Amino acid sequence: MNTPTKFAGFALGLVALFGVALGAGALAGTDDSEPETHEVRADKPATNTGPGGLASSDGGYTLVLADPITTATREATLRFRIEDSTGRPVTRYTPNHEKDLHLILVRRDTAGYQHLHPTLGPDGTWSTPVDLTRAGDQRVFADFVTADGQPFTLGADLRVAGRYTPQPLPATGTTATVDGYTVNMNGAVTPASTTDVTFTVTRAGKPVTDLQPYLGAYGHLVALRAADLGYLHVHPAGHPGDGNTAAGPGVTFAVTAPGTGDYRLFFEFRHNGTVHRAEFTVPVAETAGDPTGHTPTGTQTAPEPTGHGHGH
Repeated sequence: MNTPTKFAGFALGLVALFGVALGAGALAGTDDSEPETHEVRADKPATNTGPGGLASSDGGYTLVLADPITTATREATLRFRIEDSTGRPVTRYTPNHEKDLHLILVRRDTAGYQHLHPTLGPDGTWSTPVDLTRAGDQRVFADFVTADGQPFTLGADLRVAGRYTPQPLPATGTTATVDGYTVNMNGAVTPASTTDVTFTVTRAGKPVTDLQPYLGAYGHLVALRAADLGYLHVHPAGHPGDGNTAAGPGVTFAVTAPGTGDYRLFFEFRHNGTVHRAEFTVPVAETAGDPTGHTPTGTQTAPEPTGHGHGH
């Protein structure tokens, strides 16, 4: 993308997320195709101005789960529709970052994160395989752009019956390991001010300089505010093939914390045909600087921050 990042998710016109710190690394998906990336029309902002995904309805659109109550199982199918103000299913969208709709599924304690790309049926029903091994309330986020260019993130709860063992937030830090990779976060954050945060990917002590495009970018961020699961999905500055953006080891995001509190950060990158995900716990406090107390060095400037307040 080469347009400035805008959020309906945390504030119109603000760019991206928050600070620095870590939890655990986790795996991710498989190879993904790389069709043309489409732009979101800047003249059609979303109507919501608060954190994304906190409501199931916004701007005349509603996220409706086909089965909002289910049981824990590893192989399940999630079905849902996006309905307009008349109750009719929406069947036309503006592709954004190579997909018509991005689906995020995560338990209320932020465990079991899944980033999925469902299939749209002719009747307007979206469907996708999901892993519902973990019982407990799951939050479903539908991140999409309407046919007339309005970005939205809608959220609804999926209640999964079974033995529920809630987990505390993982510890904070600035380094995550996942699938043999090490991801370091570098950058300072203060609430309501924009700073650059860079994720640097290494493997066996060597920088990874051949990251592969995933959904039109070298990296993606999804942030969830732990207290209420307020949602933000952000993309980095530049894009593959623009003649300026390096394929690693660093991926830089322009970051603005919408407020204080703990956040969960999910950074995805693709290498050797596989998508990997590094997870971080990020405390954002009123005090300036790195929440871990470190003085940031080597912060990179994002030439063209990309992302959308609604998410994608």
